[in-house]
Amino acid sequence: MQPERAVPPRYSIVVPFHDEQESVRELHERLSEVMTGRYDPVEFVYVDDQSSDATPQILAAIADEDSRVAVLRLKRNYGQTTALAAGFDFASGDIIISMDGDLQHDPADIPKLLAALEATNSDIVSGWREKRVDNFLLRRLPSRIANWMMSKLSGVDIHDFGTTFKVYRREIIKDIPLYGEMHRFIPALAAWNGARIVEIPIKNIVRPGGKSHYGISRTLRVFFDIITIRFLMRYMTRPLHFFGPTGLVGMFVGGLILFVLLLEKIFWGVSIFLQHGPLLVLGMMLCLFGVQLLAVGLVGELLMRTHFESRESPVYRLERVFGAPRTTEAAQPSGENPLAAKSVSR
Repeated sequence: MQPERAVPPRYSIVVPFHDEQESVRELHERLSEVMTGRYDPVEFVYVDDQSSDATPQILAAIADEDSRVAVLRLKRNYGQTTALAAGFDFASGDIIISMDGDLQHDPADIPKLLAALEATNSDIVSGWREKRVDNFLLRRLPSRIANWMMSKLSGVDIHDFGTTFKVYRREIIKDIPLYGEMHRFIPALAAWNGARIVEIPIKNIVRPGGKSHYGISRTLRVFFDIITIRFLMRYMTRPLHFFGPTGLVGMFVGGLILFVLLLEKIFWGVSIFLQHGPLLVLGMMLCLFGVQLLAVGLVGELLMRTHFESRESPVYRLERVFGAPRTTEAAQPSGENPLAAKSVSR
């Protein structure tokens, strides 16, 4: 058992890994070279998203060699967003740095990100892959379109939502629930909570080894996520305001149609079924449609009330935690770190 840390870390570096055996050790060496001495005390939180190659063994060896390293192995492959959420929950530094584990992000850019955080007194510094090296048709063009849409719909004026390379202040990232594939929307969700965000260019490096886990199929998922984030940012706490107006319009138009048909039946004796059958069906359908939308809005209001009044739990489960022993102060930071308070096994 390694001795406990004398001083809680000021910086936490969170890196999710999935089948990245070619880059794990080199990335840690480069991160250690950048952080050691200049940014002490620091901890490295490496999340293994149930890799099937030698990544877990390499991470375990690194944790044995470096007491600043904590390795979290998830029980199954949850995806990048949930892996990041696990790392953020476990991290105890005041400033948290996230990046990919495939060496496409250059650790030498970290000082530039940290300098921008302090110089601008911001809450988040987001990397901007200004000069991307990916395929234009399959990666850059869809990404450019998605980033433009996200910027317009979220109101956050940054160019690159997709990069994981960001620096956060602890109190900001701890307040953002992550699930699904929502990690790319962290700036938008943080801005909704009043966070100050700046963006600076970073290097985009050709992946030195392995293969990318993303393809053109991700573009459609991103489009649906954009719709989701727009709804969450404007109507999450008041879903009836989203469903209600459309429901009321449907009820009003449908009711008006049925009222006119009723007048024709009463005063002119018109056979509604024979002369206005389709219009009658339309009026009834619009009324039913309006009632259903209002009901959905009310159910959404009840769900949000339950959400805010109940205690949330993490969306992931850990298989094992080893390395990086915690101090008493770091292990239980006023109830904010549910994972660090658990016993650490070797």
